[in-house]
Amino acid sequence: MINMENNSSKANIQVLDRASCILRVLTQHSEPVNLKVIAEETNLHISTCHRIITDLVKLRFVEKGLTSGTYRLGLRLLQLGNLVRERMSVREKARNSMVKLHNLTKQTVNLSIRQGDSIVYIDRIMRERPGIQVVRTIGATAPLHTTSSGKLFLAEDGFEKIRGYALRTNLEKNAPKSIGDIDTLLAEVSRVKALGFAHDVEELETGVHCIAAGIRDDSGKLVACLSISSPVSQMQDVWISELKHCADDISEHLGFVATPGELYVRPDFK
Repeated sequence: MINMENNSSKANIQVLDRASCILRVLTQHSEPVNLKVIAEETNLHISTCHRIITDLVKLRFVEKGLTSGTYRLGLRLLQLGNLVRERMSVREKARNSMVKLHNLTKQTVNLSIRQGDSIVYIDRIMRERPGIQVVRTIGATAPLHTTSSGKLFLAEDGFEKIRGYALRTNLEKNAPKSIGDIDTLLAEVSRVKALGFAHDVEELETGVHCIAAGIRDDSGKLVACLSISSPVSQMQDVWISELKHCADDISEHLGFVATPGELYVRPDFK
């Protein structure tokens, strides 16, 4: 059994390696490439090359050219590249503001984005004090309805999309205080839209209170959220203005131009 598993693992790695070679060849050509040329440049048998390319086409990593038997890179790669670039850009622009916010509050500061029905933490500065720590690491995910950042993303959706989200996820609870019904979720989303920021109080993790504000790009799209996580007993309302200030600054660095009423008016932040 062990040998069979090892052989299967080696075969999977071999397929991935061959697929990588095919994609690398396609990146070197500005025009669609004939299958025979791809096989020659990858040193693969033409039938093997065709089988792997067929799978890559199904996954949209490769698409067929206008001429029969030719192939080029697919739009899926462009989408993934744009996603990576967006994440890197947001992280780069957000870092200074995250450090300022962390220095002020001495609490955990998070940067997250939306990925489907979840948020993904893409950067974090951890609190240094002893006590309750947020255990989720960079790259971890959490359901939208259980987090302050997720609520902001849901607030960008219409009610029908939110209902669809509720049906897909069944609003499963991460903690006893997580929202578990659609009426409560819709009321909470309406509140978030009115306030311009969001709370979750022990809805993701027991003992943790989180507040979040949105970050927008040059098109006005909500692309990320900045949040503070702290023990429930240590959260301070005065941090909300500083949090929104930092989120606004990051948005401005991403090219977002707000109308006067959209930016949060606050005292100087140093």
